[in-house]
Amino acid sequence: MTNEVTVPLLPCASIDDIETFYGVLGFSTTYKQRKPNPGLGLQREDLNLHFFEIAGFDPEQSYGSCLVITSDIAELHRAFATGMRAAYGKVLVSGVPRMTRPRARKNADGVGGFSVIDPGGNWIRVFQNTATMPTPAPAPAGRLAKALANAVVLADSKGDAGQAVRVLDSALARPQADDDPVTHVEVLVYRAELAMALHDRDTATEMLARVEHIALNPDETARAAPTFEIAADLTAALR
Repeated sequence: MTNEVTVPLLPCASIDDIETFYGVLGFSTTYKQRKPNPGLGLQREDLNLHFFEIAGFDPEQSYGSCLVITSDIAELHRAFATGMRAAYGKVLVSGVPRMTRPRARKNADGVGGFSVIDPGGNWIRVFQNTATMPTPAPAPAGRLAKALANAVVLADSKGDAGQAVRVLDSALARPQADDDPVTHVEVLVYRAELAMALHDRDTATEMLARVEHIALNPDETARAAPTFEIAADLTAALR
C-alpha cells in the first residue's frame, strides 16, 4: 500500500499555548476539542502535528520528540525565525519555547539539522532530506572544528548544554597559532548561544564581545557572514 501518513501525537500542558506558538511559525489549526480530552491538530503545508493536553504536565520533563525531513532546512528555519521576530521581536534562543540553528550533525553523517523546542517541551527535530543533499558535509578538520562538532551533538542532539559548554570552554582555553579564525568565531558565537540557553547573560555578552576582537581578512569575513547573523540575533535577544 502507498500514501500512508503518520502524524505524531505529542503531550503538552496547554493546547492554547501550543496553538499560539505554532501559529507564530505559520501553522494553522485543523482540529481542536476541549472534551472529553483536550486535543489539537496543526498543519503547515505537508507538516502535521497533533497535541494532547495533560493537567499538571511539566514541559521540562517532556520526552516528546519527532523528526521532520525537509528538502530545505535553511528556508524552513528562516520562515520560523521570521515568524518569531514578528511576534516576539527576536528569535527565541533560551527557555521553553526556543529554536536552535541549522548545523551539520556529526552523529548524523554530516546532515544538517535544527530543533524547535515547543511550549510542551517537545523537540521537533528538523533534518535535511539526504536525497536533495548528495554531497554530505565534510568531517570537521582542526582542533576547534572538532570541539564544535562534539558540542553540537551534545547540546543540539542530546540536549546537554552543560557538557557542551565544558567541551567548548576547554578548547577556548588552549588557543593555538594555527586555529582557523572563522572557526574561532563560530565557536565563540555558539558558546554565547549556549550561555543564553543556560540563562547566563554575562557569559553570552562576553563571548560576543570577544568575537569583535578576532581579525579577519575579506575572504574570512565572507565565510563568517552566516555566523555574524547569528551573533546579531543573540545580541538582539540580550537587549
